[in-house]
Amino acid sequence: MLTTDYVSGAPNWIDLGTPDTEASAAFYGSLFGWAFHSAGPDAGGYGFFQLDGKTVAGVGPLTEEGTSPAWTAYFQTADADATAKAVEEAGGVVRFAPFDVFTHGRMAGFTDPGGAEFAVWQPGDMKGMDLVTAPGSLVWTELYVPEPDAVRPFYQAVFDWKIQDMPFGDMTYIVLSTSEGENADLGGIMPLPEGDKPRWLPYFEVADCDAILARAQELGGTVVMPATDAEGIGRFAFISDPDGARFAVITSAGS
Repeated sequence: MLTTDYVSGAPNWIDLGTPDTEASAAFYGSLFGWAFHSAGPDAGGYGFFQLDGKTVAGVGPLTEEGTSPAWTAYFQTADADATAKAVEEAGGVVRFAPFDVFTHGRMAGFTDPGGAEFAVWQPGDMKGMDLVTAPGSLVWTELYVPEPDAVRPFYQAVFDWKIQDMPFGDMTYIVLSTSEGENADLGGIMPLPEGDKPRWLPYFEVADCDAILARAQELGGTVVMPATDAEGIGRFAFISDPDGARFAVITSAGS
């Protein structure tokens, strides 16, 4: 389960790269009730999505040449430079080297051996998201790669994650957990559907999966996977926003 008591390897930030920040703010504001707050004139158009005054994500213009609109998951690190070295040694790619974000923290971007992009955040003044697990905030992360077993050694080397096979219906689901903290499950790994792009997919908790799905379509989003029930897990669906950035929503069981 995600918490804001961030430990090494835990998801501590997510952000959206978009060609139109204002349009994205309007979409997600109408969908989740998020308010957009600019990070200031020196932030290059970057800003924060907040819910009831608590930051739940970041958003900004696309900055890397050739990139598509997408959500990026960031994981906690005590040393972004050491993590960058570990990524290279484990067979990943450093997309952009570690750099300081004012006094907020230090970040770097990578691509794993399966082709999925992710980033790390080394906290400074800003530890990460103010809210997780509650409706309208991040509750889970899921990695889609062509060969799930092939990326296990990479993530174990980079983050020292615990990686376990769990029975899930007629299949096996790979569960990721931090090596620190109790009840520290942070995400899972799934095989990539044919023709799809490797990615980390963020899940946002919602009070009513079906209502959110209908609202997303009204706002110009696209249903990638219709609402599905998973026993003991909840009801979830996959959505692309109007620019093509993909995310999931879930009404967790017992919520």
